[in-house]
Amino acid sequence: MKGKENIAVVRGRGNVFRDLGRINADTDQFKAILATEIINTLDRDRLTVRAAQARTGIAAADFSRIRHADLGRFTADRLITVLNRLGSRVEVKVRVRPAKSAA
Repeated sequence: MKGKENIAVVRGRGNVFRDLGRINADTDQFKAILATEIINTLDRDRLTVRAAQARTGIAAADFSRIRHADLGRFTADRLITVLNRLGSRVEVKVRVRPAKSAA
């Protein structure tokens, strides 16, 4: 590193999307978790996007989008379907808490 730079370290609150002020932060976080599980499954099973397509019937382009975190075209239920077709079952636990007011 050239010179000394002051770098501020900020501890996140558990949801990076909320930390960044995203409107649908909880949905974005959930989709990111599902995409991570899909990628982990592809890596564990050593599946290329083409092999994943052959196994699941889901387009290779969709697997490529998931690998590149391009999740805008996906709903949470679509990502769950992908995981199911890869042989996983998804269990969701919901915890609802009051939002902290921004006062």
